[in-house]
Amino acid sequence: MLWCALAGVAAGGVWVVSRPHPGDLLPGLGPTSSKAPAAVPPPGAQAAQAPTEAQAFTAERYFPAQRIVDQDGYRARRTAARQGTDCVETQADRAHDALKDLDCQAYVAVAFSRADQPVVTSVTVLRFNDAGAAAKAAQALGDKAAAFAFTLPDGTPPPAVNGTAKPMTAARVATAGHYLTVTVSRYADQRAGNTPDQALQESTRAAAYVARAPFSWM
Repeated sequence: MLWCALAGVAAGGVWVVSRPHPGDLLPGLGPTSSKAPAAVPPPGAQAAQAPTEAQAFTAERYFPAQRIVDQDGYRARRTAARQGTDCVETQADRAHDALKDLDCQAYVAVAFSRADQPVVTSVTVLRFNDAGAAAKAAQALGDKAAAFAFTLPDGTPPPAVNGTAKPMTAARVATAGHYLTVTVSRYADQRAGNTPDQALQESTRAAAYVARAPFSWM
C-alpha cells in the first residue's frame, strides 16, 4: 500500500510540472497564466504617426535648403523660403487678390539662386482641395504670374521699379494634381526688359519642372 501511495504522488508531480502553467498549482514553478503581468512596450516603441498632407506641406520637406537643384544644366540652391495658410500673402498687391474665391488652402514659396548666372527664380506652390479647383485657379490666373510676390534670396520683397519699366521676367503657371505652381525668374538686380532672354527662360523651365515633380503623383 505504501508503494502504491508513493507511486501516485510521483505521477501527480510529473503531471503538475508538465502543465503549461505549473505555478497555477504549485508555488515556485514559474509564472501563472492569471497572475503574470501584461507586457508593457517601452516608451517610444509605438510607431510615430505619419504627418497629414497639410502638416507635410512645408518648404523644408519638398525643397530642403541643403539640396542642390541640378536639372538640364540648371544648377541652383534654395536661398529663401516661407509658407502659410493665408494665400493672400502670396500676392504682390493684396488689394487685388488674384486668388479671391478660388479656395486656396495653403502655400509654400521659395527662391532658387542660379550658380552660374545672377538669376533668381521664385517658386510659389499653392494647395487646393482637389485637382478641379487647382485647374480652375490656373485658368483664372492666366498670365497673372507677375501678380505674385517675387521671393528674393533673402526673403525680402523686390525693390520698387522706377517709372514704367518692369523687370525682365520669364514665368510659368502649371498644375500638378491638386497643386498649382507659379514659377517666375528675374535677374537679381531686377534689370528691366520686355522679352526674357535665354538664361531666364532656361531657369524658369527647369525650376518649374522641379517644383511640380514632388506633387505630380499626389
